[in-house]
Amino acid sequence: MRRRQWEAKTKALIVIEGLKGRSVAEMCTEQQISQSLDDPWRDQCLAHAAQAFEDPQRTRKEARLAQAHARLKPLVGELTCELNKSDERLA
Repeated sequence: MRRRQWEAKTKALIVIEGLKGRSVAEMCTEQQISQSLDDPWRDQCLAHAAQAFEDPQRTRKEARLAQAHARLKPLVGELTCELNKSDERLA
């Protein structure tokens, strides 16, 4: 028997129904899923709920800053090593 593939939107709608107070057992019977499948969906949905309220521009800005940081950090390390070597030569 083939496993069904559930779209993210469908999973979210099922989880939201349960969060609204509908009986999980009733909902799972109607959707033909086990209750043990609903629990990880709910946990995953709640774990990522904050992303629904994030500002996309701020997220892009943070990504650009992280990329710049990753690029500059090794350069700072190299320059620090060179500076330490030149200080040792002068001493």
